[in-house]
Amino acid sequence: MWRSVEGVYRDGRVELLEPAPGDMEARVIVTFLSRGKVIDLAERGMDEGQAADLRQRLKTFAEDWDRPEMDVYDEE
Repeated sequence: MWRSVEGVYRDGRVELLEPAPGDMEARVIVTFLSRGKVIDLAERGMDEGQAADLRQRLKTFAEDWDRPEMDVYDEE
């Protein structure tokens, strides 16, 4: 089973922003994303815990948002 969990790499460590799936030992793949998508949470009035909660609640919409035809809404 594959499950993605977002995290932050800081001071040589990966900090998960949401709980890891289950109490199992598992292999992982860490992908470093560009800094272009970093969002200043404090500027938006939230902390990392609130952002993780919001991300979890909005996860059900991700499949629709990630569809190629939705890219038109990303254009500025």
